[in-house]
Amino acid sequence: MTSTWKPVSIDWLKSDIESQLYLLEDGAINLWNLIKIEPVKWSLPPLGDEGGGFYVVAIWGKNVLWYNDIEDGYNISSYKEQGQIDEYYSNQNELHHSINYLYECIEKNT
Repeated sequence: MTSTWKPVSIDWLKSDIESQLYLLEDGAINLWNLIKIEPVKWSLPPLGDEGGGFYVVAIWGKNVLWYNDIEDGYNISSYKEQGQIDEYYSNQNELHHSINYLYECIEKNT
């Protein structure tokens, strides 16, 4: 049996990001504008190997926000080395959920 899974395209990912920005609160959109990057694939062996890695869409400190196209959701993980995600997560969060969560965490700690 062959797999029918295919990695998402960069065009699809950019469209998905753009379609969710209106769901961010003012503070969360400011945070997004500070941490977002041009989506780039980072490795996460062995699960990310088949698709050439996963798209990282934001970086802050030693953390990344990335899209898991196997599970169809955004995840937050740490990294030690640029270009490699340290932890695999299979959350099925939409982008706006992850950004709003990050913003709420920052607000609680300030």
